[in-house]
Amino acid sequence: MERMFVLNDDQRAILETVGRFAREEVAPRAAKLDANQDPLDCYSFEIVEKAHELGIRTMTLDEEWGGLGMDSLTTAMVVEELAKADMGVSVVMAQTFKIAQIMQRALNAEQKARVLPGFAKDPRGVLAIGMSEPGNGSDKHLSIPVPFATHATRAEGGWVVNGMKHFISNGNRASHYLLMVQTDRTKTMEDGATCFLVERGRPGFTIGRVHDKMGERLANNAELVFQDCFIPDANIVGEVGKSGAVFADFSPQSNAYAGATVLGVAVALYEKAVAWAKTRVQGGKTLVGHDGIRAQLGEMRMLIDASRAYIHRAAWLADHRDQGWDATLGILPKAMASQSAWKIATWTLEIHGGHGYMKELGVEKLVRDAAAFLHSDGVNRTLFLKAAKRLFR
Repeated sequence: MERMFVLNDDQRAILETVGRFAREEVAPRAAKLDANQDPLDCYSFEIVEKAHELGIRTMTLDEEWGGLGMDSLTTAMVVEELAKADMGVSVVMAQTFKIAQIMQRALNAEQKARVLPGFAKDPRGVLAIGMSEPGNGSDKHLSIPVPFATHATRAEGGWVVNGMKHFISNGNRASHYLLMVQTDRTKTMEDGATCFLVERGRPGFTIGRVHDKMGERLANNAELVFQDCFIPDANIVGEVGKSGAVFADFSPQSNAYAGATVLGVAVALYEKAVAWAKTRVQGGKTLVGHDGIRAQLGEMRMLIDASRAYIHRAAWLADHRDQGWDATLGILPKAMASQSAWKIATWTLEIHGGHGYMKELGVEKLVRDAAAFLHSDGVNRTLFLKAAKRLFR
């Protein structure tokens, strides 16, 4: 398994393209977009369109649909590279990468032919998953799971859906959604929910509030509102009542992508800390000349390298599950990376002193971004509980 840590020529070429895109298209826009008061104005169609032009947006689509068929390990590397320039853009793309992979594996032949060609050609096309709700989010990991509040009743030829999802990444921008709906209200979200494919603009489906977030602002999160929304049987993904299997079977790499996202922020923070420590003079010498600061920078590097190794291992094994995959690899890498990033964020802030608290150096934005993944893609404390259930059930 050592080969997962050695870049091949294809990966180098892809990361070169993505790195150049991140430096030239994302980084110059990020601070200005982040500063916009209205969250709608933080989103950039231009960035998504440029990603489409370069083939980045559709990288995880198979070649038959016009993509590169990118594996999960390379995708995790791309997600980290994007996040070094801006976490929000990384989230927009990571969600799309992940859901495109799920769709290719979970949709039936008719659904794929109906959805994927249009998505591949749409320069603004991004994807979303409707799972979290105002009344529950982590409940499915607790000892006594509950049903989703968003529910469906049987109708001729399909289902009528009512309810609301919130905090949905790409929620107000996506062309297609995978929606988790309770189809058996006598059961829980673990054994009575169904996954539906939902197209933007379907009658009865509207976008609610766009959330005004502390960080990660270049990605929009929004409410999805369903009022007597009819979804035909032809849009059921997998089997009725088995939505959990869609994600367990077809998206084991999701957690690794979330970890790679916050890892990119940690790298950006570390680079700022090193640059500042090499130039800022205190007590007659640069900060890096002080033993305490130098040791702290060493620990930051350790946390980054260890998190990356964990993420890369999980991403590679997600595609090679017969080589040693276990369920905790789909749960814990994000928790480790986000805790490491938060520690690095606070240390970078301290190393910069008062300058770090001012917006002009960009540390403040990165601190806000780093906070996002302490809970995004699963609250860390809940993820530890989820992992423990897998280990000790």
